[in-house]
Amino acid sequence: MDRKYELTQNNKVIPLIMMAVGVVAIVMGFMTDHYRAWATLLHNNFYFTAIALCGTFFVAVQYVAQAGWATGIKRVPEAMGAYLKYGMAFMLVIFIFGHHDLYHWTHKELYDPSSDKYDPILDGKKGFLNVPFYVIRLIAYAAIWVGFTYLLRKQSLLEDQNGGLEPYNKSVVLGAVFIVLFGVTSSTSAWDFLMSIDSHWFSTLFGWYTFAGLFVSGLAMMALFILVLRKKGYMPHVNENHLHDVGKFMFAFSVFWTYLWFSQFMLIWYAHLPEEVVYYQVRWEYFKNLWVANLLINFIAPFLVLMTRDAKRQSAILWVAGIIILAGHWLDVYLMVTPGVLGKDWQLGFIEVGTMVGFLGLFLRTTFVELSKAPIVPQNHPMLQESLHHHI
Repeated sequence: MDRKYELTQNNKVIPLIMMAVGVVAIVMGFMTDHYRAWATLLHNNFYFTAIALCGTFFVAVQYVAQAGWATGIKRVPEAMGAYLKYGMAFMLVIFIFGHHDLYHWTHKELYDPSSDKYDPILDGKKGFLNVPFYVIRLIAYAAIWVGFTYLLRKQSLLEDQNGGLEPYNKSVVLGAVFIVLFGVTSSTSAWDFLMSIDSHWFSTLFGWYTFAGLFVSGLAMMALFILVLRKKGYMPHVNENHLHDVGKFMFAFSVFWTYLWFSQFMLIWYAHLPEEVVYYQVRWEYFKNLWVANLLINFIAPFLVLMTRDAKRQSAILWVAGIIILAGHWLDVYLMVTPGVLGKDWQLGFIEVGTMVGFLGLFLRTTFVELSKAPIVPQNHPMLQESLHHHI
């Protein structure tokens, strides 16, 4: 029961090869089109950072809900959170060096009434959209997300070593505080990192929409890690009932994402206000096929695949559903970033896919390393037996 994940040669080499592919793709991007390169970096780093953040959020929710079923699998979302420190460091670098290419609102002449580029709309938003305050918010996100990931992980390891209820009770408190902070920062960070690319546009649903998409991506990534570990013999305690619960979460949040996708689109279409419809006009005019495919991949496919009870209990079907969800929401983030940066000059090729492979390699590497630092099955957790004998 106290077996740790062993870092084999493949675990070390394959992610390094993937990261090398990513470096080549990024270099090619900067050699050909720096706007495209920065957009690709933001797209992929945000995607994997949000997946890592969802790992920490999942752990916090289980503690606050005092849910026992997830105890036997919680080391996976704990390990996923290890990427956050790299993701937030990259996010700071991307903004410092690429903000003029990514964020129109960072150009100073837009706020000068004597300039022919003066923008009264952005001038009215400068209290929130200004570089110093943006950097302060970015650092605050990093401190909160990385800090609580570290603290929850620390208490989890102390529980292994010392037992007793003290680490568990502290984790419940930490989880409750984190959920409140996450509720605020998940929305404001979505406004900062993604919505401010289209700086004239706004949507009151955007924070929820982004959360739903990235949480279901985090669940899909967690499911794939669990399936790999189970197949390799590290999680023999994971049964069909655990898989069923993970599958239910994936199914539910795919439907929830669709509800928010439709609600945001329908309200903007119905109101037909110029400052709102511009967001969809660009995507319909230049990205129509991808925009329609986004809905089909992220709703229709997982809905049909995961609809039945038996489907949620079969490893092969969860594999398919997980890959569909991850690919679909990677496309969803692409459609949130690229139209506002590149417009009609967009491309989707080796630079985008290769960069994704590189970031995936880094994500896999950090997660596997973190998994190797502690027993796969938490020791001395008060609800461990409930998880080991989970049945629904």
